Amino acid sequence: MLTSPASEAAAKAGEMRLSEMEVEAIEMFINFLRLIGLPKSVGEIYGLLFVSSRPLAMDEMMRRLQISLGAASQGLKLLRSFGAVKVVYMPGDRRDHYLADLELSRFATAFIREELRPRMERALDRIRRMEQLSIGLDNNDRKAAKVKIDRLKHWLEKGNKMLPWILKFLVR
Repeated sequence: MLTSPASEAAAKAGEMRLSEMEVEAIEMFINFLRLIGLPKSVGEIYGLLFVSSRPLAMDEMMRRLQISLGAASQGLKLLRSFGAVKVVYMPGDRRDHYLADLELSRFATAFIREELRPRMERALDRIRRMEQLSIGLDNNDRKAAKVKIDRLKHWLEKGNKMLPWILKFLVR
């Protein structure tokens, strides 16, 4: 059966449109991953792969999500580093195809170890620096700064106490 250029374009447009299920998953992962400081494109990519019934090539994700090569490449690199997606072989196709790892605990564990913990350590360094800088303030400002710095230290200590528990819970 021969197809016209118009029918081929319509088929491609239909392939490019996201289903309602895909949109819901993408929006959920965008919101979740933004909460932990990751770019929108990472949520888009993971959400699409999460609900996909088959592995997808990067160019197909770019087309369907309407994202740039840079956003797709960086997003996939980050997701791979967290173990959230893996590359799978597709016979007869030289492109890499990606599949979401549905074990989200690995993703969360990697994020905590590779992103959150280092950020908390940097925050502690900044708090120590703020303590040093507060020494040069006048008495009233130093007292006010101490109250706020103590609050920051308290939050950071609570967060550090929670991390091992969260990791233990996720690794089950």
